[in-house]
Amino acid sequence: MSDNQNDTLIDRKVGGEGHDIYSESGSIRSDFLARVGAAIADRDVLFLRQNVAKLHESELGDLLESILPDQRHALVKLLGKDFDLTALTEVDEAIRMEIVDQMPNAQIAAAIGDLDSDDAVYILEDLDHQDREEILAQLPFTERVRLRRALDYPESSAGRRMQTEFVAVPPFWTVGQTIDYLRDEENLPESFSQIFVIDPTFRLLGIIDLDRILRTKRQVRIETIMRDTSHPIPADMDQEEAAQIFEQYDLLSAAVVDDNGRLVGVLTIDDVVDVIQEEAEEDFRRLSGVGDEELSDTVKDTSRSRVPWLMVNLVTAFLSASVIGLFEATIEEIVALAILMPIVAGMGGNAGSQTMTVTVRALATRDLDIHNSWRVVRREAGVGLINGALFGTVVGSVAGWWFADYHLGMVIASAMIINMFAAAMAGMMIPILLNKAGTDPAVSSAVFVTAITDMTGFMSFLGLATLWLLK
Repeated sequence: MSDNQNDTLIDRKVGGEGHDIYSESGSIRSDFLARVGAAIADRDVLFLRQNVAKLHESELGDLLESILPDQRHALVKLLGKDFDLTALTEVDEAIRMEIVDQMPNAQIAAAIGDLDSDDAVYILEDLDHQDREEILAQLPFTERVRLRRALDYPESSAGRRMQTEFVAVPPFWTVGQTIDYLRDEENLPESFSQIFVIDPTFRLLGIIDLDRILRTKRQVRIETIMRDTSHPIPADMDQEEAAQIFEQYDLLSAAVVDDNGRLVGVLTIDDVVDVIQEEAEEDFRRLSGVGDEELSDTVKDTSRSRVPWLMVNLVTAFLSASVIGLFEATIEEIVALAILMPIVAGMGGNAGSQTMTVTVRALATRDLDIHNSWRVVRREAGVGLINGALFGTVVGSVAGWWFADYHLGMVIASAMIINMFAAAMAGMMIPILLNKAGTDPAVSSAVFVTAITDMTGFMSFLGLATLWLLK
């Protein structure tokens, strides 16, 4: 592709197409990365302002993750006040801290003032106390108070996720007064779809959708058209629980209230989408025992985060090996058992992982509770028995033909049924019991399910072989 063609594509992106920096695979185009890299090397600030500073925050975040660390630092420095700090909410924590550490606190404070409060809190919460206080001290008093209040709420709570910018009016206003206020007031959120109704102490009384305002005559009082806020979210509620409320009631936004029912902020659907994605990724990583690592983490940090659960797996592996050791004489007598053992354990492990994944996700979304748990347990028991019988028949037939011993085929078929039933029960019951004990099942389930399926598989297969084949 020629330079003229590149210029055309990049100019078209600046003109508002919004997708030209991406290839068909969804990654940043290599030619665009090359142009940006060359502009950084040449300190071409004009090009960067025209083609990078105007990117959407998510696109700029993707770009920051795609370029080298030295290029990130140089890009932020060259853009200066034109760098959109909101892009830091779209990158890995390691990259965000790497960039923020290179920025003067005065530059961060100036940029924070232009952000929505939820984005500002997202960036400030990871800074050390001294830097955070220095940045907050440079902000206007009202904004500083709002951000401090949000930062005081627990991490991963609705209070940390909320926007403190919202529109609130008293119940005695008329629709006309409200519309005039919306037109004349400068310090309103950039976008909103609902207006909250509050008393003089900021206690939440109700809510009005903008379409209701537009369809009502000017002289009508607000209190006559407001509706109850049936799903206010406590500020200290866990963000995952708040996301479940949004999902259950199809909300676009929700009021956030303190312990006294006073309006302190608003949680919007864009924040909730981020929460759902983060929680899903977190559960997936924990099921795999990889903790909170990011793609940008160093080799040392990544290795350290994976070691603890690998050590637990090592202990359970020795337990499984000890079960095999109990039947050393049987294995010496029938060498075919050593060949077939991994099949029984592997199939049980996979079956247990399937059930465990479904169970952990159902617990996370609260689809699984005391009312339906035993019905689901019975279902999984049936699935384990049916699949065990199906695959037991297949494996038993193959093993009997392979080793010309139908007794061996019967042994492994029976062991397969036992282990896949045990796998289904373990995959179901272990997450439920861990959840009742107050332990995150996403963190702990996998290692225990694997240990049970391995030991049950070896015990059933080798035990049956000892009783059946060596009698």
